Amino acid sequence: MNRVFLKSCPLCGSAQLERTLTCVDHTASGEAFHLYRCRDCGLLFTQDFPAEAEIGRYYETPDYISHSDTRHGVVNTVYHWVRAYMLGRKARLVMREAHRTTGRLLDIGTGTGYFAHAMAGRGWQVRAVEKNAGARVFAKEHFGLDVLPDHVLPTLTDGGFDVITLWHVLEHLEHLDETWEQLRRLLDAKGVLIVAVPNCSSFDARKYGPHWAAYDVPRHLWHFTPDTIQRFGAKHGFILAGRHPMPFDAFYVSMLTERYMHHRLPFLRGLLTGVLAWFSALAKKERSSSMIYVFRKKKES
Repeated sequence: MNRVFLKSCPLCGSAQLERTLTCVDHTASGEAFHLYRCRDCGLLFTQDFPAEAEIGRYYETPDYISHSDTRHGVVNTVYHWVRAYMLGRKARLVMREAHRTTGRLLDIGTGTGYFAHAMAGRGWQVRAVEKNAGARVFAKEHFGLDVLPDHVLPTLTDGGFDVITLWHVLEHLEHLDETWEQLRRLLDAKGVLIVAVPNCSSFDARKYGPHWAAYDVPRHLWHFTPDTIQRFGAKHGFILAGRHPMPFDAFYVSMLTERYMHHRLPFLRGLLTGVLAWFSALAKKERSSSMIYVFRKKKES
């Protein structure tokens, strides 16, 4: 298998890298992967991960809910409850941050299409992109969405979107610099880029260490903190305009982690950690299990 071993940090270019954690893929393979941290900028990433052409098999499992939409088990049921609630919150956040009630929206990594469908129902002109063929079929059959494969992104019009969203997607994409440049090209000069990613400096990440389910190796390649994602945006001509916590994620992630650790009563134990994480995020939103970041283009001088 072709693997990618990074000799320098993709954020700052430093070669000062150190092995920090070893995590297990509990979803598909049972393999162990090492996480490395840049000593200079602090970026944490999965090392020696499968190359883009071969990583697909790590997604081919009924347990990967973003593509399969499974409702099996208590944890996945909780996921669906949270998603139903969050769809409305996401829609309101988009309209508030974009200062408009309709417009042109690009949802990258749309999965099974729930968010794209919700925004189309609110009158937005939505284009949705998804790499996984099965998820595209689901979106077509359930929502009538014509979801585009990811290879069409370079053909889309420059500045053609008022809003671009990536909901728990950026951490999956191998070519980070190229992705940020593509986002800058596609976004209107006055548009907003909204990115949601897990927060590896969160309360629950610190509690569970290498067992934290949101490390999700090797599907998650990059493990961001509020600081490192802001620096990535700045590197590619974006300014950070807002940060919003996603405290509900701690409940699902903690329940999943407890299950992976084979603890008794994983639902109740995860629920307790979720409550503690919730209060931690109330005190300081940067401790939230996941974060939503709102970026705008820097004005060209």
